[in-house]
Amino acid sequence: MSVRTVALVEALSLLVLLGNLATVHVPQVAAIVGPLHGTAYLAGIALACARSHDVRTRLLSLIPAVGAFLASRAITTAEREQRARA
Repeated sequence: MSVRTVALVEALSLLVLLGNLATVHVPQVAAIVGPLHGTAYLAGIALACARSHDVRTRLLSLIPAVGAFLASRAITTAEREQRARA
């Protein structure tokens, strides 16, 4: 699974949680989507740390809601630069 995929799951689950909170506030939705969101957040951090040894990228992954997207972009940029050097 890629960091970008996990970032998308994290962002979508956050939108569902906020939408639920702002509208009908069904506790069962929060009970199901909340752990999914937390798992996606932790998976984004783990994948970013596994894919990159750069401290900046690892720290970016810790930012809630957008960290996995930022880390994914940093990883992609680093890989692209590495390929250009080769």
